[in-house]
Amino acid sequence: MQQSGLNRKDHSCLKRSIGMVSLVWNRRACRQLEGSMSPRYSTALAEGKLIPFQTRINPMKNPKKVLVIQQIAQPALDLFSARDDVTFEVLTDTSADAIAARVGDVDAITIRDAPLPATALAGARNLKVISRHGVGYDNIPVAFCSERGIPVTIIGDVNAVSVAEHTLFLMLAVAKNGARFDRAVRAGDFGIRTRLATVELRGKALLLVGYGRIGQEFATRARPFGMSITAYDPFVERDRFPDVLFFDSLQEALSKADVVSLHVPLGEKTRNLIDADALTQMKPGSILLNAARGGIVHEPSLIAALDAGHLHGAGLDVFAREPLPAGDPLLAREDIVFSPHCAALTSECLVEMGKATVRNVLAAFDGSLDTALVVNRSSLV
Repeated sequence: MQQSGLNRKDHSCLKRSIGMVSLVWNRRACRQLEGSMSPRYSTALAEGKLIPFQTRINPMKNPKKVLVIQQIAQPALDLFSARDDVTFEVLTDTSADAIAARVGDVDAITIRDAPLPATALAGARNLKVISRHGVGYDNIPVAFCSERGIPVTIIGDVNAVSVAEHTLFLMLAVAKNGARFDRAVRAGDFGIRTRLATVELRGKALLLVGYGRIGQEFATRARPFGMSITAYDPFVERDRFPDVLFFDSLQEALSKADVVSLHVPLGEKTRNLIDADALTQMKPGSILLNAARGGIVHEPSLIAALDAGHLHGAGLDVFAREPLPAGDPLLAREDIVFSPHCAALTSECLVEMGKATVRNVLAAFDGSLDTALVVNRSSLV
């Protein structure tokens, strides 16, 4: 602002007289506020000393509306706030009725892991994008969205490091009986060390079922332990990874692995992928890890394999039913290490996931959506 010698009250007057252009000599507006001006400003105005200032207006008469289902990190919400053409509402009630009551005129939805049934979206007249706060999308009615030309987006590799680190934690906790030893020491049972053997990871084969972003990050962290990396992924470009042994058959891959880690989305082809037959194919004494999606492992078959002593143990961050209900047979297992679907929930990752979620919405509004992050690309046609 041009130096005028006016006081703070005068400049406040100028700020209140926001007009409809970017740079104005706002004489009329200031006259309307003359009663609140200082004598010095009134004199300056009377003498024709006009003060230029910039004004900022909302360029959109009808700003885009975003429904944020489930709270996301504040730095992510700040990206919405920085836009003059966007408004948002955070909805913490994730019931289908609450969602349905608010989607009528929204242009975009962000959502974490709450179920989003198609019935709740039936009245969404303006919906242009659903942005998933994560990489799984089994809680989204993708077919419904595709039929209506609504792209569903995911966040890409933003959470890859966090999930890979957590999977590494699960592998070590199972191999070294971490949870069982912890409970025993707290109970005064120091002698458990002579009754329960642990597993050394050096020289063991790690099988990654799904060699995408997270699988690759996990492989990077497993190699320093002296593990060999194998993978089963029909969709990967194998030539890009000369140091990975790829298998054409899941059954053969399972039979060669000491540790099996799952990194695939849940869908019709992967539901119960690890069933009784697959578990039988696994090597005796091997370890199963799942930080991908519940439902990929057939849990009754896993319990049977553990009962039979076929596996050393398992590490599970995800479950067919979440949260696990009290009395679920899995909870009786001492040879399973549990975590509450939290692999991606580091403080750092939550911020970056939130930002990526918001950026997908803004990109959809701006016509610059990255198609690699759209799970139903047919909706873009």
